[in-house]
Amino acid sequence: MNILFAASEVAPFIKTGGLADVAGSLPQKLADMGHDVKVILPLYEGIGQQYRDKMRFLFHWNCRLAWRTPYCGIFELREGNISYLFVDNEYYFKRAEIYGHYDDGERFAFFSRAVIETPAHLDWHPDVLHCNDWETALVPIYLLEERERIWQLRGTKSVFTIHNIEYQGRYGDQIIEDLLGLNRGYLNEHMLAYHGDVNLMKGAIYVADYVTTVSPTYANELQYPFYAHGLEGVVADNRWKLRGILNGLDVCLYDPSTGNGLAAPFTPDDLSGKAACKKALQQAVGLREDPNVPIIACVSRLVKHKGFELVANAIHDIMSMNVQMVVLGTGEWNFEEAFRQAQAQYPGRFAARLQYSAALSTAIYGGADLFLMPSLAEPCGLSQMIAMRYGTIPVVRETGGLKDTVIPHGVFGDTGFTFANINAHDMVWVLGEAVGLYFNDKAGWQVLQHNGMTRDFSWDSPAREYEDVYYQITGIPRPTEPSPEEDPVPAAEEPTQAEPAAAPVPEAAPAAEAPAVKAEKKPAAKKAAAKPKAEPAAKAEKKPAARKTAAKAKAEPAAKAEKKPAVKKAAKAKAEPTAPAEAPKAEAPKTEAPKTEAPKAEAPKVEAPAEEKKAEK
Repeated sequence: MNILFAASEVAPFIKTGGLADVAGSLPQKLADMGHDVKVILPLYEGIGQQYRDKMRFLFHWNCRLAWRTPYCGIFELREGNISYLFVDNEYYFKRAEIYGHYDDGERFAFFSRAVIETPAHLDWHPDVLHCNDWETALVPIYLLEERERIWQLRGTKSVFTIHNIEYQGRYGDQIIEDLLGLNRGYLNEHMLAYHGDVNLMKGAIYVADYVTTVSPTYANELQYPFYAHGLEGVVADNRWKLRGILNGLDVCLYDPSTGNGLAAPFTPDDLSGKAACKKALQQAVGLREDPNVPIIACVSRLVKHKGFELVANAIHDIMSMNVQMVVLGTGEWNFEEAFRQAQAQYPGRFAARLQYSAALSTAIYGGADLFLMPSLAEPCGLSQMIAMRYGTIPVVRETGGLKDTVIPHGVFGDTGFTFANINAHDMVWVLGEAVGLYFNDKAGWQVLQHNGMTRDFSWDSPAREYEDVYYQITGIPRPTEPSPEEDPVPAAEEPTQAEPAAAPVPEAAPAAEAPAVKAEKKPAAKKAAAKPKAEPAAKAEKKPAARKTAAKAKAEPAAKAEKKPAVKKAAKAKAEPTAPAEAPKAEAPKTEAPKTEAPKAEAPKVEAPAEEKKAEK
């Protein structure tokens, strides 16, 4: 199956959140499963030179965007069995940040047009166009317009994945013609119209052949106003084609046994290396070196919907326990200021690193003991899964993917601690339970670590679910192994076909076969009138043994060696009583030439060489 995967960010080339991780690992898994996968994304200024050096320029054209015809170039980078396509236009994408510009609507409308027009220039037919979040929400809509104009898109189906419904691509209705190049007929309640504005995500939900979210719980939550941000009615209207598929994780990238980015490697059965990682983390962020005090960690964007209002309000309650805490990330200024003040108030116990650092985040996952994620809403979340991979116990609120991935303490197979209410006191209470387990029950603590580290967070199962969606909407049957009933060659016929090939055939046999074919079509009377030279070969196949005794001695060996054990016996005894009795077996091939292979099966007695020697004597 041909799959074109469109995303505004893809790891490892450019990344700001979980979308990049999914766009980097899911296509790779689909390609490993045998599909022809191409990933398309903008060629941002922030993409490193090490990747640009591997790219090659394919082609360019003038893309059509309303009344504009901007330049659009395509660069390709091949990594393994995936082709990454980069859309080049420096006016739109040569900027310091990839989001947050005044013309984001125009930038990603151009990108969506490029996604639609690229297959025609590649002369490649995608069976599925998989789009992600509002930045590519126009792709399914443009597909409606171009499906019958571009023959490479005929029969192409679209899948739209909601990673975060909070960001919907909402603009004034004046952009519908001037910017998007669409007819105003698209401004209706079952398309783009939303309280007098244009809502791109709403249009994609209605138009796409299938809609997915990044966890089963989030798919259910989107039917409630608190989580759907105004689109609960749209989601409910399309729930017949909505499915929640939990994101996977690149388990090779996040593997503590390799020791990549860690002070020491460790495994679920040998956690001794985690102590060295904890010491290295304390040294890196300025915490007091104490192996017996648990470290609580947060790695996230510091925004309200991630629950940091709860953390900021409960900092003093958290620090009243015998713990250390480290926070890594950037976000809203009030949360950043709260953490700066906490660092000043609790030196050696609280560390605030208001930055983004991939190396430091790996050190935190490997060296911390508890990982705090009090999100108000979390579509899936990867941080809690990464933390569990590194033996760090998550403390999360029961929402979205957090509820689907973290099994609360006390339940069979438990991997962490959870709380349900959006309440700082509930969060502190559960943190106290986790800290108590750390100090009072080391064996129970190690069971949680082992359960989390050995749980399967790979893409094997999620990729299979996405594959089911693709096969369902395209109607392409899933390839299966042929069953024994469907075997085109029955087992009973195999010996019959194999035996003639195993029988030894002298080199003279092919020369005698041509008269044999003619002999099958002639009556017996005509055979008698044949020339004497051709008679031995023809008679050797069809005539009784008595007539063969009159043939010349030089012609007899070739005829005998071809197919008749009975004739060979007749040559030995010249008038043996059994020879006439076996003659009818030689006449059987007159009616069914293809099925005369059964008598040939008796030829492997290999008497021909011996008889030939006797005849020569």
